[in-house]
Amino acid sequence: PGPGARRCAGGRRAGPGLCSNEAAMTQPVLILTMKWGTLYGAEDVNRLRRQVARHLARPHRFICFTDDPQGISADVETMPLPELGLPPGHGDTRWRKLALFRRDLGGLAGMTALFLDLDLVVVDDLGPFFDLPGSFYIIRDDDLFRPKPLRRINPRRDRFLHSVGNSSVFRYEVGAHGYILDAYLADPDAATRRYEISQQFQSAMLARHGHLNYWPRGWCVSFKNDCVPRPPCSHFADPKLPPGARIVVFAGAPKMAEVFAGGGHRWYRRIGDIEWLRREWQG
Repeated sequence: PGPGARRCAGGRRAGPGLCSNEAAMTQPVLILTMKWGTLYGAEDVNRLRRQVARHLARPHRFICFTDDPQGISADVETMPLPELGLPPGHGDTRWRKLALFRRDLGGLAGMTALFLDLDLVVVDDLGPFFDLPGSFYIIRDDDLFRPKPLRRINPRRDRFLHSVGNSSVFRYEVGAHGYILDAYLADPDAATRRYEISQQFQSAMLARHGHLNYWPRGWCVSFKNDCVPRPPCSHFADPKLPPGARIVVFAGAPKMAEVFAGGGHRWYRRIGDIEWLRREWQG
């Protein structure tokens, strides 16, 4: 070893002053999000940035891929939306998030990134999302919903749907999963015929390559199914955060914007007081 180097636990060599796990903690990680069209605005990006700043202590860069950077805070790096690379004349961009798997994404190849959708609320430490070993992690979509017994009529489809990851929150090494985008571009029409939404296709490709891993259940929770009490209890009790939750996701209905606008109520389901969630949302 050179001057100043030392051995760490397990006999690993490290540079001056840091063991490999300590060194990893000093390397910046990425938080990625995307904004295009008019459904979300600059304040949605800024709000998510504030949430991350509160709940991620380790060095990081917050990057938003967008078609309109106007109004986005100066502490957010903005980059143009990555191109999907669809063949000429193929204008279907519903699966735009697959462009995150470009091997040359924004010059970020090799960096560890946590992707966050704009319609979620960070409520606790994000550090553990970077600590799990493995090249890819995602929410198991079924973890956000209540069981669907009728799905068992078709066991094969039920097994597949149980494997699908919800792409609201996923961690990956940028550039390491280019096979997902390659498979889509090889025949985009066949992909959209066989799979209903991009996260189904993405999950199938990850599983095929042995890279599909899920966050521990309870880290990412559904607002409707995990925070709001079940009817009729929702008429008497307010929503609360389950122990261990780190991110609240608005899967299905009601949507996040509807809830924070005071809506989302149904005759059978009262939303109740969400001031605790609003404080986290505002960051």
